Amino acid sequence: MTTAPKRPPPAAGSGSRATLLQRRMASFGHAFRGVGAALRTEVHLWFHAVATAAVLGLGLYCGLARWEWVAVALSVGAVWCAELLNTAIEAVVNLVSPEYHPLAGRAKDVAAGAVLVMALAALVVGLLVFGPYFF
Repeated sequence: MTTAPKRPPPAAGSGSRATLLQRRMASFGHAFRGVGAALRTEVHLWFHAVATAAVLGLGLYCGLARWEWVAVALSVGAVWCAELLNTAIEAVVNLVSPEYHPLAGRAKDVAAGAVLVMALAALVVGLLVFGPYFF
């Protein structure tokens, strides 16, 4: 097993810091492009976007406490992450298995199931946080 030779440390003032910053900024660009691509192609994400806006508006209306905002933010973020991961898994499965295969179908079903479980958990959090304001 061979390993790549180690590079010598950059000389002072060589601009390596700018290169690191540029790479970090590029990675954020890739991430935003990924979210944008998913929003353009996945109808379910539009539903999540509308639900997110509604929950944020409801939270402002109710004047949520800090811990309630934490619960809501984590729930919303978790649902978005689950949906984005589901979208990525579906894309990879479609790439490697363009023809129908039972394992490809199972992978997609399990990924969709993860979104469902997270959405139901977020619904429970929503009921626990918003319920006392209305019932």
